[in-house]
Amino acid sequence: MAFELYPAIDLRGGRCVRLLQGDFGRETVYGDDPVAQARAFVAGGARWLHVVDLDAARTGTPANRDVVAAIAAAVDVPVQAGGGVRDDAAADALLAAGVRRVVVGTAALEDPDWVRRLAARHPGRVAVGLDARGREVAVRGWTEGSGQDLVEVARRFDDAGVAALVVTEIGRDGTLAGPDLDQLAAVLAATRLDVVASGGVGSLDDLRALAGLEVGGRRLAGAIVGRALYEGAFPLSAAVEVVSSRA
Repeated sequence: MAFELYPAIDLRGGRCVRLLQGDFGRETVYGDDPVAQARAFVAGGARWLHVVDLDAARTGTPANRDVVAAIAAAVDVPVQAGGGVRDDAAADALLAAGVRRVVVGTAALEDPDWVRRLAARHPGRVAVGLDARGREVAVRGWTEGSGQDLVEVARRFDDAGVAALVVTEIGRDGTLAGPDLDQLAAVLAATRLDVVASGGVGSLDDLRALAGLEVGGRRLAGAIVGRALYEGAFPLSAAVEVVSSRA
């Protein structure tokens, strides 16, 4: 199985930003032209892009949907997008805008049966985003705890027909402090679904560790990288080479 690298474009107010540990009060703005950033990532070798509407994640209102559509139209690689996808209308609008795969977070916790129906209508095009502080999954743009255990939730979706789980450790997101390999290993062991890691990548060694993580013959399907690319911790071309070398 190939290990895919997903450069991240997080949108707030139409701009490219990153939040430290999911805190909307600790935002860094990296650019005013997300479409240009998307094109730059693809020029650097990205084969997927991961786009999040942070405004929609917090409020449910798709404030940046036009920007997401513009990104999807501007690049010739698949786009995975999430943030505020809580009903059929939101999911269908993103897919109609050219997004290859939608990521459902809050709604997956609150209405898992709806996610099953959505996945049945759009085979291979729905992923579940599990954003956790330790083992507790958070909801509503990471602003609230759900009281639900990450591994138990992962198991619950094993037969739901979704394409992947996107697992983010909030405490490491935007910190460059390295991924939580133990957390990811627990999820890999609990499900047969593809698992995409997010949060904490700060070096090429972090990417190597993710690409090499194996539990019971299962390995991660990919990793999302944001701040490390924006701040030049390593060039995208080097990251692509690292993940492409996985057997």
